[in-house]
Amino acid sequence: MTATHTRQPHTTKQNWADGLTVFAAVMLMIGGVLAIFRGIMGIAHNPIFITTNDYVFKFDLTGWGWLHLSLGIVAVLTSFGLLANSLWARIAGVVIASFILITNFLSLPYYPVWSVVMIALTGFVIWALCVGGREGTSARYEAERHERTPHHV
Repeated sequence: MTATHTRQPHTTKQNWADGLTVFAAVMLMIGGVLAIFRGIMGIAHNPIFITTNDYVFKFDLTGWGWLHLSLGIVAVLTSFGLLANSLWARIAGVVIASFILITNFLSLPYYPVWSVVMIALTGFVIWALCVGGREGTSARYEAERHERTPHHV
């Protein structure tokens, strides 16, 4: 005789994990859209960008614009994968958010307030993606394992 197992209801931790993943996906999408706009402004040589000659890191504005544009596009695409709750998107989200964090760190002397806000927000996205999926993923794995394995009573 085999016993049937029903799926366990979501616990509070699982709900928090799912909420963190959705929050990270939305914030990554917003950050990606802002990076796309920032990239377009850099490529178009918009006069909103300032240059500082005394800074150690010197960048070509067009190259900087293409970097932001490509990071923004990948971030938006990754956020759709996060909303579908896929593992590849969680890994790619951490990588892309790390690159966005680094680019905002490099622009600290040019736009300090904006850069600090984006660094904090991106750091929270990385944290949410690293912490958020563990409980949900392990619970799904356990449920699938119990469904595959016949249990005799």
